[in-house]
Amino acid sequence: MSKEIEEKLKKIPILNILVTFLQKIKVPGLKGMTLYDVLEMYTVGIVRGALTTRAGGIAFSFFMAVFPFLLFILTLIPYIPIEGFQEGLFSFIKEILPPQTFDAVNTVLVDIINNQYGGLLSFGFLLSIFLMTNGVNAIFGGFEYSYHVTDVRNVFKSYFISLGVSLLMSFFLIVTIISLILYQVALSKIDEKGWFNTNDLNLFFLGKGLLFLMMIFTIVALLFRYGTKQGKETKFFSAGALLTTVVSLFTFYLFGIYVVKFAQYNQLYGSIGTLLILMLFVWLNSIILLLGFELNASLYSLRHQNKSFKKL
Repeated sequence: MSKEIEEKLKKIPILNILVTFLQKIKVPGLKGMTLYDVLEMYTVGIVRGALTTRAGGIAFSFFMAVFPFLLFILTLIPYIPIEGFQEGLFSFIKEILPPQTFDAVNTVLVDIINNQYGGLLSFGFLLSIFLMTNGVNAIFGGFEYSYHVTDVRNVFKSYFISLGVSLLMSFFLIVTIISLILYQVALSKIDEKGWFNTNDLNLFFLGKGLLFLMMIFTIVALLFRYGTKQGKETKFFSAGALLTTVVSLFTFYLFGIYVVKFAQYNQLYGSIGTLLILMLFVWLNSIILLLGFELNASLYSLRHQNKSFKKL
């Protein structure tokens, strides 16, 4: 790794002790690379990779793709033979959004339902697929601007992969909501049989949290796997996917507290404050997504540097 950075850090009191300590910790799977090497590579990628600028671009494109994505899902509802799917979808959206923002989203959803755009071949439905794909493609573009990524796809291949990933994400969301509905029905049957009281054990809350966790991790792992060419070497259970999922869960919780206790957007800006909260929420999660990707990209770079050194 960079001797210049290492020498500068070793001249700083306390930090020199920390650097020496980190250099003694070997990271499994990196064949001799230390924890210091990983952290240095990771930090360099964040600093030189214009993280916040990329996050801003992703947040804007993703925000523009959210409602087309919901239009896509709502158009599929008549073809999903599960009673209560629409109510389950609304409940799920309400759970994952920050406080005080669902009313604005609900207004748009009700408008979409009341103004049906036809079936699977309607212009509105096809346009929703196009805009939804643009959102995923923007995420992949943010990945490719990483300091550690040097090999990028051509425009057409990137777009077709984005289309496939966006459809897979929709599938995982639908499966999650259906699983949640079936799980709730199963708990009701258990209560009816009198085997035990599921409410006392908070089984619905725990099951819902587990399904939400699985969906977040699966989607993140999917994005990291197909986001770049080098992603094909990324395992499903990667360090970056784990980091993104854990930090996202903390962000959901802490951001909710911030909105309720401290944020004054609605008082300052009126109804437009809801959009500001949503944009801030999306931007923060875009940063978290990029942080997880940068970790995977750093580990990838270290592995390939190690191979290059051995060939020499």
